[in-house]
Order: sequence, then structure tokens, then C-alpha cells
Amino acid sequence: MPGIERYARAEFEQFTNLASSELTLDQWLALAKRLNELFRTDPEIAGLVVTSGTDTLEELAYFLNLTVRSEKPVVVVGSMRNPSTLGYEGAANLLEGFRVAASPSAKSKGVLVVLNDEINAAREATKTDAVRLETFQTRGYGVLGFVDADRVVFYRDVLKRHTAKSEFDVMTVAKLPRVDVVMVYQGADGDLIKAAADAGAQGIVIAAAGAGATSGTQPAGIEYALKKGIFVVTTTRTGSGRIAAGRGGRGRGGADASTPPEEQRRRITGEDLAPVKARVLLMLALTRTKDLAEIQRMFTEY
Repeated sequence: MPGIERYARAEFEQFTNLASSELTLDQWLALAKRLNELFRTDPEIAGLVVTSGTDTLEELAYFLNLTVRSEKPVVVVGSMRNPSTLGYEGAANLLEGFRVAASPSAKSKGVLVVLNDEINAAREATKTDAVRLETFQTRGYGVLGFVDADRVVFYRDVLKRHTAKSEFDVMTVAKLPRVDVVMVYQGADGDLIKAAADAGAQGIVIAAAGAGATSGTQPAGIEYALKKGIFVVTTTRTGSGRIAAGRGGRGRGGADASTPPEEQRRRITGEDLAPVKARVLLMLALTRTKDLAEIQRMFTEY
């Protein structure tokens, strides 16, 4: 990275060397604990940069956004081209990641995703294209800022709770609970939901059609999961938009009049979180509580 000395005194530590999709949840926990330890034991650190493959980068970044409890910047970077490819942008993204991590203006903005000269919030960044350089975008809300030649520029802030204001303390968590994601599609079979419930899932995220619709025999599968004491979160598969509180009914993934009160208490509205990120939040929520009102509060605040 020619020019890094202009912005930061970079230090390097290899945590692991795996494709992002091969990381385990135990490694997620270990990484969050290591980042917290670095901030706690070395007050001179201005910020941290985490390199990751892009396939599951958005999930890792959101997990760190909820579990690294510091106001100092944490920046996650990656590249869409490998080093043997003409036009490899990895070094440029990494340099920009260090520039953002060293910038005082990045403080208290939570975990940031930096690629292609753009800064996105970890909560909102989504990989939108399999191969293009501009893949990470924030649909509906827009980027937080840019990394330009002269300086790092921010145009908006993050209002949801994160990092230093997070209530999730993973330092005492040994294992994350199992939470599965099930997508809605035309004529979908509820047996997939039942299988997740029988396999030990403590929570299930429904990637619903539109504003919460299910299909086929999925409503029966959801009722089966609820009767087994499993929490069900409704999100949308559309890529943007919010699931409003009280959105429900048969065919819409929600509880209806025939759903017993004790089962309704395990229904959660996923707000505007992408299904994979709702899974991350539900896993962490279940390490703290089994109370629906508390979990719903978390989905509202985070």
C-alpha cells in the first residue's frame, strides 16, 4: 500500500485465513472478542481494519457492529477481484480502509464497510452484485460518505444503536444459538420450517415475499415451530423496505385469531433488516433473553 505512512502507522495480525463463507460462528465470536481485547489493552489504537472475503462480509460486519463495544472506528474491507486479475482493487480498498479507520470523523459511527471509494454502514450495506466493483450498496438510504483524494467525507450518520452503545457482551458467550433462514416462494412447503424446528433451531427468520407474505403450507410450518417454543422473525426478501408492526394474518406470515397467545408471544417483526442480518441480531438477542417484548425492542433499536 504505497502512501499508507501518510495516514496511519499500520500493524498487522492474521486472525485466520479462510474464505468468508467458511468462517464458523465460533470464529465470529473469537474475532469479536479479539477486537474488544485490542481496544481494551492498547489505548493508542486509533481504529481497526478487518479484511474479509465479500461473500458474507455484510453478515460479519453487522455482527461486529453489535459486539465490538468501542467508539473507535472498525472498518471491514474486501475486494471483488483477486490479486492475479487485471484491475485488482484490493490494495486500494485496504488503503482506504486505513484512511477511514484513522479519521477522527469516523468515530462513533459503528462498524463501516469500505470498498470502491464508498463508506456504508454495516447495518445497511448489502452485496447487490456477484461480480461488479460497486456491489456494496445501501438501498433506500444511500452511502454514509466517500473516501476522496483529499480527505474522508461523511454526509450522514447512523441512528440505530451499535458498538459502544450495544448491550450485547460476547466476552462471556461460548456459543451462539442456532437460527435458520427460510425463504418464501410460490407454493413453498412448510416442511422446511418444520425440519429446522426439529433440528434444534431456537429461532427462524422468514424471508417473506413483499411486506410479509408466506405461501403454500408455510403458515402451518410456522405454527408448528411456534408450538415448539421457537421464535419466528418476519423480514422481507425484496432487498429493502420495512415490515410494519402488526403485519400478519394467514398468508402473510403473521399470527391470526386462531394462534394461541403463548405462540403469538414468539412472533417478531424484523423491521427493515435483511434476512441474514435479522438472523445475526436474533442469535445475539437469544443469548440475553427469551422475552418477546425485549427481543422486539432490540429489533426496533438495532
